Amino acid sequence: MVEHIFTEYNDATQALRIKDLKQSLYDDGEVIMDKVLVCLHGDEHKKRRKLENKIFTREIFQKYENIIFPKTINQTLDPYKETGEMDLVDFGFRVLLNLTADFSGIDRPLKSKKETETLLRLLKIFASGATLHHSTRDHDEVKEEVREALKEFDRDFLTPSIERRKSIISQNSNEDLPNDILTVLLVNDDQLNMPYDVLQREIAFYLLAGAQTSIHSLVHAFHEIHTWLESNPSRKGDITNDPIFIQKCFLESTRLHPSSPVALRKPVCPVQLPGNKSADVDDNIVIDLYNSNRDKKIFGDDADKFNPDRETPNGQNLYGLSFGLGMHSCIGRNLAAGVNSKPDTDPNNHHYGTVTMIIRKLISCNAIPDINNPPRMDEKTKRPNWGYYPITFNSEETQK
Repeated sequence: MVEHIFTEYNDATQALRIKDLKQSLYDDGEVIMDKVLVCLHGDEHKKRRKLENKIFTREIFQKYENIIFPKTINQTLDPYKETGEMDLVDFGFRVLLNLTADFSGIDRPLKSKKETETLLRLLKIFASGATLHHSTRDHDEVKEEVREALKEFDRDFLTPSIERRKSIISQNSNEDLPNDILTVLLVNDDQLNMPYDVLQREIAFYLLAGAQTSIHSLVHAFHEIHTWLESNPSRKGDITNDPIFIQKCFLESTRLHPSSPVALRKPVCPVQLPGNKSADVDDNIVIDLYNSNRDKKIFGDDADKFNPDRETPNGQNLYGLSFGLGMHSCIGRNLAAGVNSKPDTDPNNHHYGTVTMIIRKLISCNAIPDINNPPRMDEKTKRPNWGYYPITFNSEETQK
């Protein structure tokens, strides 16, 4: 067995596009990830992704961004504005919970505090299982927690959600069908023949995926923006008044801080790799996203620095390879990150993505890092994630 590591941007790009390399990042976390979309390969992956893509349309994104999500942000943020402080990591989970529940197809009929806390707890357990490859905890202990959490999730949330959708589907009223992953899978069950345990993991994965990656990106972007402002105080007007610039800040931060520092692949047959290398089926392919995104040949001499004014070469994304490429590119990228702006983009008619929306709202409330309570990294994972990030609000703003 040979381990092939790619740290340069162009090599990493080529490797991500090789169709005979299958996903292997989540092999350790199969307790929650086995046979979910991101781990499938070939025709099975193509068929399921094609169906689930029906939920990730620009029309649905615009509805969430313009109508639904602004209300969610305000409702979640208001109690913290009253106290004047909060943990940004915890807030991220809470503000994204309803969004990921809606898209995955999990009903929240009570929307009570107890229901919210239960779903948050389950979401965090699922996330620990999905990222088991980088976990510093005992892996068997994490797996057992995930198994128990799946049972609770199935009993209290998934089964009732399935029953309600089956009732709607049986009435043959397509106009009234919910726009979510669970409904798509149930409607197309005859095509997929998906075992129930796979359906269970697929919905649990969608519940956690949007929240987990977006929270990571949100906190890093908030930190990078405020660190940058300390050295560039004259640019505060760009942060407070230019939403397109805020989106660029988010995308630049996402380049520097991909949700996973590496992508892992395994060949399904002997393949030719970048650099005239060849790999056999027993080999491991490590695509170093963290360092590839900091390749000075692509992003300039300051590639390892946060620079929201950065201009990238034609054809390259501001966020680098952080959302992946090829068949395993992030299906929810546009929901979280929006679409790239152009010089003639109308800021009043632009899709910014949910994370930029959250950052804009925090900035409008004069949210700043709590200078008396330093943030801490998450010690439960080898991933460079923030585990605790306290912020405070301007006292005058909280009265608005």
